[in-house]
Amino acid sequence: MLKFEVNILGCGSVLPTTKHNLSSQVLNINNHLYMVDCGEGTQLQLRRLRLNFNRLQHIFISHLHGDHFFGLPGLISTFSLLGRTSALTIHAEKELGAYLIPILDKYCKDRPFELMIHPIDPEKHEVIWEDKTVTVYSIPLKHRVPTCGFLFREKPREPHLIKEMIDFYKIPVKELQLIKKGADFITPDGEVVANKRLTKPALLPRSYAYCSDTAYNPEIIPFIQGVDMLYHEATFAEKDKERARQTCHSTAIDAATIAREAKAGKLVLGHFSARYKDEAIFLSEAKTVFENTQLAGENSVIVL
Repeated sequence: MLKFEVNILGCGSVLPTTKHNLSSQVLNINNHLYMVDCGEGTQLQLRRLRLNFNRLQHIFISHLHGDHFFGLPGLISTFSLLGRTSALTIHAEKELGAYLIPILDKYCKDRPFELMIHPIDPEKHEVIWEDKTVTVYSIPLKHRVPTCGFLFREKPREPHLIKEMIDFYKIPVKELQLIKKGADFITPDGEVVANKRLTKPALLPRSYAYCSDTAYNPEIIPFIQGVDMLYHEATFAEKDKERARQTCHSTAIDAATIAREAKAGKLVLGHFSARYKDEAIFLSEAKTVFENTQLAGENSVIVL
């Protein structure tokens, strides 16, 4: 089975603590690595999780609050020191360049790789990147600055060939790709072998949505309907829901309500405020609304 893993590098909010790093994740989809957000300390977490720096080709930044992107200059500097040559693309609101480029021009001017900033519109739900493995969509969120989440959808895979049937009919190699695309096979004697006898369906494509930071926003539900796993911020517990409203953040119950209404397969909570000594309160509150919930944790790997 092809990999679809979410590596949690940081799931705290605003202030780094001895318990939580700032927001960052790395998705491993079929051995392609995609980073989502890059708070301070991210490159240290990459080493702790033994993730290969050079396989990281794309970074997606949700918004321009420091706890989600201040790790970029250090990470890019390290790429240069390691002699990276492959291009790196950062997908972010266009204003990121005004912050990042002057720093890099001063301290990483001679980097041996191309750095591209691909601007995204945080107010639109649209395709912002795709390759042969995955399509990535933006999800407009509701925060104090322009913010978007990201939806990663695997592309459908071709059906699997049934080796025993291929061998039995001695089907030439040149015919196999046509069969994968749905063709029947005609034997030298003129017998038509139906495609369904030669193939079995591939596994259904998997999907993952990242929604941080945001106030409770049911407008995103159509964009993430039926997602296999939803990561949604839960900065505050219910007793602090007024503070959540004031700061455009969510409570655990807000996140669980979104997961329930979107019919998500699993909910992962993160972006925890440093004011809480025990995050069990988030889990217990969310489970009253959406049972299949778990807490994010640094250095954890969640497999879809």
